[in-house]
Amino acid sequence: MNGATARREREKRDPEATRQALLQAGAALFSERGFDGVSIEDLAGRAGVNKALISYHFRGKRRLYVAILESAFAAMADRLKEIEAAAPDAREGLRAFLAAFEQMTRERAGFPTLFLREVLSTGIEPVLAPHLVEIVGVSRRLGERGAREGIFRKVDPVLLHLGLVGALVFFFATEPARRKAEAAGLAPFAMPAPKAFLRYLEELTLRGLAPENRSRHSPGPAPDPPSRSRPGLARQGRPSSARRKGARA
Repeated sequence: MNGATARREREKRDPEATRQALLQAGAALFSERGFDGVSIEDLAGRAGVNKALISYHFRGKRRLYVAILESAFAAMADRLKEIEAAAPDAREGLRAFLAAFEQMTRERAGFPTLFLREVLSTGIEPVLAPHLVEIVGVSRRLGERGAREGIFRKVDPVLLHLGLVGALVFFFATEPARRKAEAAGLAPFAMPAPKAFLRYLEELTLRGLAPENRSRHSPGPAPDPPSRSRPGLARQGRPSSARRKGARA
């Protein structure tokens, strides 16, 4: 049995494995080159399958591309809803919300880049809309819960979603470029690690959305201690009238 025959037999025995191989190959290639930069032959070669199976499983390259996006957004929505249900409070919910995006990026290579490419090129596919609505819903309820628990002031849920997700998508979509620049010695400073960025974004959100009375009364920098070389100087005010008269005399 030659290699092509063995491959066809394997595809017949496990069609789901073939489908998953195409999804993984497509996610990697589309994120690297964009939709127009990837051919049917490229996809089949990366997946190790016959190119006819792309039409069989997905009815063409565009349908494969949309299936990759839909699978990623559906998985993201499901994960965020699970996090929402398990979080004991809004603070922990925020931390888990942010961490979920990093985990998603590690599990699905190129997800943030694919998302940006899709939005910039053709807009949002209608099939993705229900999953996006679910993701925005988690952000909205997170903001409402934070307001009830006193860690957030009342905030526009769409702005909260855009602030969080926009920062996350941009950071992880540009991560490969930052790594290349650092490896080539082009960056004169150390690039932030993902964990450090997530901690920063969490702190920025908690401080930036803190209730006004809390932010107004939050402790500021500690005052400088009084000088030790001249004790009591800090307690001195304007000289008394008697001292002023004595000075004139």
